[in-house]
Amino acid sequence: MNNRITSALTLMLFSALAQAAETPKVWTTQAELGAIMTSGNTKGSSVTGKIDSKQELTQWSNEYSLGGYFKEDEITDADGNTSTEKSAERYFVSAKGGYKLDDDFAKLYILGSYTDDTFGAYQKYSLVSVGYGDRLYQDDNKTLDAEIGPGYFSGRTANDVTENGLMLRTAASFNWAFSTTASFKQTLSVEYGEENTRTVAESAVSASLIGKMQMKAAFLVQNDTDVPPGKKKTDTLTSLTFVYAF
Repeated sequence: MNNRITSALTLMLFSALAQAAETPKVWTTQAELGAIMTSGNTKGSSVTGKIDSKQELTQWSNEYSLGGYFKEDEITDADGNTSTEKSAERYFVSAKGGYKLDDDFAKLYILGSYTDDTFGAYQKYSLVSVGYGDRLYQDDNKTLDAEIGPGYFSGRTANDVTENGLMLRTAASFNWAFSTTASFKQTLSVEYGEENTRTVAESAVSASLIGKMQMKAAFLVQNDTDVPPGKKKTDTLTSLTFVYAF
């Protein structure tokens, strides 16, 4: 299955490069990074980072995302000895190619993603999806976009069980620029399959600081309906990051 996903992502990349050879490409990229250090009764550190890039071509609108989260705690045993222990380690990569139709925002898309979560209910999770996306609403400062399409997922659970099968993916993104320096974004995706249904939602508020620098506060929720014994169905991540756009 991983070979199929790699092949799909490779085809998407070559398609984008072929289009780029004919048309000047326009990139919009945001890089964000946040870190938390604690001391005293609780010692530890955590780091989260993400890079989102969008490429607008004549016929294609492509999106790429790469992110990671790492957390390490300092543990003191009964004898006073200290050691460090990882408590979270997650990496995510995705690529989406959108073929523009006659409408301004209507697209046919192909999406591939892969998640590696060492401490998650699913330690490996990958999917490929194709479908249709369009803008459902727009006014002066708000937009609502949605996508729907079939796909195929493959995952390996924390108890080393491999699951795969067909699924239906739906997704939506709501953006609200409620001032010239601040904005709100809500994303939601649901991947419905016979083995498992994964729901991911993120609420984020961003505010401009200096120039192209922003500060972003976000709350992410991920839920899996079918998890191994001893694992929770819902994971959350609250983050405060600096974002640089270029």
